[in-house]
Amino acid sequence: MIKSKYIWHITEPELPDAFLKLSKKYKLDRLAAQILWQRGIKEEKEVKTFLNPDLQDLHDPFLLHDMDKAVKRILMAIESGQNILVYGDYDADGMTASAVMKTALDELGAEVQVYLPNRFTDGYGPNIDVYKYFIQNEGIDLIITVDNGVAGHEAISYAQSQGIDVIVTDHHSMPEELPAAYAIVHPEHPESEYPFKHLAGVGVAFKIATALLDYIPADMLDLVAIGTIADMVSLTDENRILVSQGLKVLANTERAGLLELMKLSETDFEQINEETIGFQIAPRLNALGRLADPNPAIELLTGWDEEMAADIAQMIDEKNKERKAIVENIFNQAITMMTDEPVQILYHKDWHKGVLGIVAGRLLNQFHKPVLLLAEEEGILRGSARSTENYNIFEALDAHRDLFIAFGGHKQAAGMTFSLENLEAIKQVMLDFIEENDIDMSRKSTLGVQGKLQFEQISLETIHSLSKLAPYGMDNPKPYFLIENYEVEQARSMGKDNSHLKLKLNQNGQMLDAVYFGHGSESLEFEQSDTELVASLSSNTWNGTTAVQLMVEDARVNGIELLDIRSRQIELPQNTVRFVHNEVKNGTMEEVLIIEEAPTNKLALSVLAKLIHEQDFALIYFKNNIKKNYYLTGAGTREQFARFYKTIYQYPEFDVRFKLKNLANYLKIPEILLVKMIQIFEELNFVTIEDGLMTVNKAAEKRDISESGIYQELQEIVKFQELFALSPVKEIYKKLKEENADAT
Repeated sequence: MIKSKYIWHITEPELPDAFLKLSKKYKLDRLAAQILWQRGIKEEKEVKTFLNPDLQDLHDPFLLHDMDKAVKRILMAIESGQNILVYGDYDADGMTASAVMKTALDELGAEVQVYLPNRFTDGYGPNIDVYKYFIQNEGIDLIITVDNGVAGHEAISYAQSQGIDVIVTDHHSMPEELPAAYAIVHPEHPESEYPFKHLAGVGVAFKIATALLDYIPADMLDLVAIGTIADMVSLTDENRILVSQGLKVLANTERAGLLELMKLSETDFEQINEETIGFQIAPRLNALGRLADPNPAIELLTGWDEEMAADIAQMIDEKNKERKAIVENIFNQAITMMTDEPVQILYHKDWHKGVLGIVAGRLLNQFHKPVLLLAEEEGILRGSARSTENYNIFEALDAHRDLFIAFGGHKQAAGMTFSLENLEAIKQVMLDFIEENDIDMSRKSTLGVQGKLQFEQISLETIHSLSKLAPYGMDNPKPYFLIENYEVEQARSMGKDNSHLKLKLNQNGQMLDAVYFGHGSESLEFEQSDTELVASLSSNTWNGTTAVQLMVEDARVNGIELLDIRSRQIELPQNTVRFVHNEVKNGTMEEVLIIEEAPTNKLALSVLAKLIHEQDFALIYFKNNIKKNYYLTGAGTREQFARFYKTIYQYPEFDVRFKLKNLANYLKIPEILLVKMIQIFEELNFVTIEDGLMTVNKAAEKRDISESGIYQELQEIVKFQELFALSPVKEIYKKLKEENADAT
């Protein structure tokens, strides 16, 4: 069944002529200009800056809080030969931030080591045991955190008490009380004058590198782009500049490890964009941190030994494959554990903690309800939560920290650890939050749609114009358009396990292909239903030919889905409402009806018509099995009845028990029709039947065949069957609606 995932918020504002004229100056078509206008980019200076991201427009790094103090301390450490530890994080942002910091320090001749904490043994952020080890065993004199630190009170206090300065560089939410670090470089620091608050961890590291080197190290921007996109921060202002320029560097990167990883992911080096990072590079880097020791990533991102780089890239790619398999396994288990409750808390002792956030996200996308997915170990649950747009999971649980061993997160995602004995209390807190805030849990998330598009408006030139608005991401989302009034010429599944859908669409004779990932099982629905799509525009090159292609983000049906499966053998959903043997069989899936058998009489037809009128079905399957095909035989012609009577008139008695088939063959009348003809003759008193012997009543009153109730009923059955066997399903549905209207 085709179900929309989102509420579509469609905007089509009027575009002022003056702005349209301005957009032409920058070689934008009307569509791209409209999107800029919708996103509040309306003045020429804003348009110019947006379309031409320039490194010279980056903000002064010394506007960041404590930047001057941090740079002086680092340079002093380098000049005096002190040992520096860069302490990062196990995700793609932390990896790239650590690599940027190491590269800058190496260039200045520093004695530097990098450590990325292990998700499972060290946890997130400063770990006091790790700090102790490096201070006591490695002679560390200065610690620089990247992509972490603002919540690391214990470890940082310990280091400072040992005379080891800690410079925190971070971008995560600021706690009310900051750690007693030597310096804190953070774009959101309350005393900061920095004009852009949304740098990723790698962005902050890059600003430190820029301040240390006294120039903009553009060769590091490939790393900055990876970390910034992977961490899903706002792609506006400074981040837009960093990512735009970084993608250009990435397309020509000389980093041996990155090159190997991109080759293994089958990256198209001619089409490097934000999706290259989001779908190919970042998931592989994150997979390493999710499943194993993340530290090999530093050698991958900073080393130049091609053989070692190839080995590490291969290992990371294998970890990513392993991650996918684990995710799929947990997802398949979790999906069987989902209930009808508005919030879901699922746990299992064998689930891998490193991937629970991914699985929770998939469950959220499918079921549109908050999901806590947890791994259980000796009565302790650890895991991740993902939530809907209208349910603030952080707000719901933050006020009940007494129930948790550890808790943190934001509006739609959180991480947590708690005792199994508190599970029911936490579930009740989540349920109470719904009632207390009067939250409509049936409400879907909103998807912004930039107006309607006709096929005639779409071309490769359109796509080229829209590409000037990229890179897309947070606060500059990929534009989606409403596609309607088309015919589906072909719908077929494709890809691994036939999990994706390929559509061939026709609008007024113009053809376009569309791809809908994850919906391969719905080819029949799209082939037969009247649908609307929300899609982005892309291009596809095949055999040297490049054509426009729609990438479907969401779909919905106009009205009810009516699916003709009369000549198809398909797997039907279980526990639906069914019409079979002239009766209604109720099921738990109340929005779906399967008409397994066509009604065989007027009463049954009325029952079916009443059911369709009274129950609000979203989908009806028309199987319409017919056991006796009277629509093929008809109700019998006058010539057939005459020939039948003339034949049996010659016999004083006829044994219908054993001679029926022979008689049918002789008369060339289908056996099922002949049975009805005999019943009609018996009803009209033309014959009598006793113990299987049929005798002609030669003195019977002359009557017309049409006087027979059986004959009249047979005529009705023929009409029913012709309708259910031969008519389009839309016509059948219409007749059933009319039948109920006539009955009332």
